[in-house]
Amino acid sequence: MKKTEEKHKKLPFFGIGKLLPFLKPYRAMIIFMVVCGVLGTLWDIAVTLMERYALNHFIAENTTDTLWLFITAYIVGVVVTGIFSYACCTRAMTVEVSVNRDLRNAAFRHLQTLSFSYYSQNSVGYIHSRLMSDASRIGSLASWTIMESVWHIAYLIGAIVVMFSINAKLAAMVVSIVPLVALLFSLFQKKLVAVNREIREINSRITSDFNEGITGARTVKSLVIEDKMEHDFRKNTDEMWRKSSRHARLRGLFAATMGFASSLALAIVLWKGGYIAAEEVGTFSMFMAYAQGMMEPIRWLIDSISDLITTEVNIERLFGLMETQPDVADSQAVVEKYGDCFHPKTENWEPIRGDIEFRHVDFKYPDGDEYVLRDFNLTIPFGSSIAIVGETGAGKSTLANLICRFYEPTAGQVLIDGKDVRERSQYWLHSALGYVLQTPHLFSGSIRDNLRVGKPDATDDEIIAALHDVSADTMLEHLERGLDSEAGESGDLLSMGEKQLISFARAILANPRILILDEATASVDSLTEAKIQAAIAKIIHGRTSVVIAHRLSTVRNADMILVVKDGQIIESGRHEALMAQKGTYWRLYTKQAEDDATERILA
Repeated sequence: MKKTEEKHKKLPFFGIGKLLPFLKPYRAMIIFMVVCGVLGTLWDIAVTLMERYALNHFIAENTTDTLWLFITAYIVGVVVTGIFSYACCTRAMTVEVSVNRDLRNAAFRHLQTLSFSYYSQNSVGYIHSRLMSDASRIGSLASWTIMESVWHIAYLIGAIVVMFSINAKLAAMVVSIVPLVALLFSLFQKKLVAVNREIREINSRITSDFNEGITGARTVKSLVIEDKMEHDFRKNTDEMWRKSSRHARLRGLFAATMGFASSLALAIVLWKGGYIAAEEVGTFSMFMAYAQGMMEPIRWLIDSISDLITTEVNIERLFGLMETQPDVADSQAVVEKYGDCFHPKTENWEPIRGDIEFRHVDFKYPDGDEYVLRDFNLTIPFGSSIAIVGETGAGKSTLANLICRFYEPTAGQVLIDGKDVRERSQYWLHSALGYVLQTPHLFSGSIRDNLRVGKPDATDDEIIAALHDVSADTMLEHLERGLDSEAGESGDLLSMGEKQLISFARAILANPRILILDEATASVDSLTEAKIQAAIAKIIHGRTSVVIAHRLSTVRNADMILVVKDGQIIESGRHEALMAQKGTYWRLYTKQAEDDATERILA
């Protein structure tokens, strides 16, 4: 499966500019976090000053005057700081989960607007890792990283200010390590970004393999390829281990180098500040405490910078998804008049009759080089039933995709009721379509919930009537809870025939003007096929139906049968006329009849 390449552009300020719209709703909480962080830092700085006072006053002067006041102030400071810490942490957690939620909602909403081509080029694991893993890391950046950054930066600034106010020369020597830190950061940044981007790519492949191993479990076991699946998965995890180990070594070297640089501050105090101790032990202790206290913020800032570099890749990936433009999109004029799938202006929708026309259509898939259709022309009058047959790859499903506007023609026009589909909204068209696939997809939930997907306000009587129309009402008799029976994930608790009947009833329940059946009976047994064929004969009246068929015995009663080859109609007519021609249709039909007869004998 082809996968969209990552965008390797650098995001300014670690992509914070892209995050601002998602942070804006919580700016009051973020400001509160900043204020609490600063106030908490002031107390941490004040504690060291209080210790200096205690050493110089109570111990050096051997007195207990005002000791009770000192202890009281200390206790009050601890209590107030605890309150600030609690308030800050609760706000940080709220911001984290809120930003996670908003990012995932925005990304999932955008996914609903993307065209089929995006899903054909990107795996489920590739998309899943962006909505879950990437959004989670970004949410953490927007909350805890901000809160802790405020504390550590404020502490560094406060400690430096206090030290300069007491002994500028010694303070200057202590903070001289800052340029060294900046230089080392610039040297490590590019390597960390590159390695982490590779790790995220491998993680997407692992997620994809994991998903395919679960969803394709039956195929894996039936083909006896467990060893191949395990080998491929292990290959990716081994590569992940190698890249992660390299990333860990880089981060370790980075942190060790920074830690050594920050330790120089303590060495400077011990080397140049010893003379202070003879005069004022409290001041010497204060410089020692600040020099040591600066180590933790510096180490944290080093790790935080590395995390920011890592999160830059997450931002690239998630916003790369959200900035992907659909291949099929309504024009601004169409959206203004008809709305979109989230805000439809149904009052402006014209009624759909169901006439379909292909006018000089050329088409090739977005990720393909060869044309599937060339100068294709076809007219399907309202109320007619058209069957499209042909060998695999002839272009049958492509015609259905173009009618549904899942793709747009490379050249030419597809018209519904005489109007180019691009002059109407996609939702306007899709609301009038019923589409039944060869492999139906059911959602987790009850059978009733699945049937109501296309018509949420459908009553139980309407649901039963739709099931009756497709000869599926007797199916409920074998289910313990009837309509309340669970379908399971992707309908796995039901048989293929039951899933297909429910899918068929779901399409009919919405009362579509255009019905498309894309090899809808190819995966069911003969009994279910007979039920569906009887249903088709009843429900095609009063609507346009397009049947893409592999089993030619199912299209004998179509108003028109089109035989497609290499994107062109090579034969057309009713079943009897095509059989009399003894052309391609006759050969296909005869071959299938012989194969079916052979199967019955062998059975």
